[in-house]
Amino acid sequence: MFFISTSFFHFLYPFTNEKDSYLILLMVCAMAAQKKKAVHKESDNPMKLFYIFYSQERWDNWMKTLQEADFGGDPNSEEPSHGLLVLSGFNQDICVAVLKIIKLYQNNRFNKEETVGKLQEVGSIVMNQEVPEDLADIIEYMQDQLVAVFSSCTTYLDGGYESTDIKDLIKEGRACTEDEGEKALDLASKIGAHIINGKSCCGRYIKDDMDPTMFNEWLIQLEMMSEAFSSLKGFDEQAGEEL
Repeated sequence: MFFISTSFFHFLYPFTNEKDSYLILLMVCAMAAQKKKAVHKESDNPMKLFYIFYSQERWDNWMKTLQEADFGGDPNSEEPSHGLLVLSGFNQDICVAVLKIIKLYQNNRFNKEETVGKLQEVGSIVMNQEVPEDLADIIEYMQDQLVAVFSSCTTYLDGGYESTDIKDLIKEGRACTEDEGEKALDLASKIGAHIINGKSCCGRYIKDDMDPTMFNEWLIQLEMMSEAFSSLKGFDEQAGEEL
């Protein structure tokens, strides 16, 4: 706060009288107060971000890499083939992009409506692709896995999962039959929502001898999601941080 006398304004504007100088002083003070209020209001609101979380070009680059990858591998080696490693990286890349949207929601950068819109933008790229016939089964398998990620985000945003217990959800999910896919996805989504909300899962429930059910595949995906979310612990600590 500083004081400016009317005589100073009279010096700046010599053709004004003392009364006019006083009026000018009041106008300047009012403008300064309004500007200060606007700056304060802007600082109270989180900065809006305009990230491109996923793009068609990004998808196409992964598809090109996948087409060039060798899925055969060494039959004498227990290591996964190069193709499977690329597919895992592809999956994780999408997973991280989706979770960055959720992270920004948690940091109050997006409201719920904006968050849902961003998730739909990514989903429209990931889930609505025409792929080469030789990769159709592989991509469809990955898309089936990623359904659990998108559905977990929706469940987290909608709430209502908080009173459930992860152990009970897994037990109920594994009891689902092949005809209860919708129920199994709902249970998996609640587990995923717990993970997004800070709970740990699902490594201790994943075994090599698990039945090859869709629910168990979603558990594996949710464990990957948990790892991806942990990698974003320091994400968006500073405004304008790159993706």
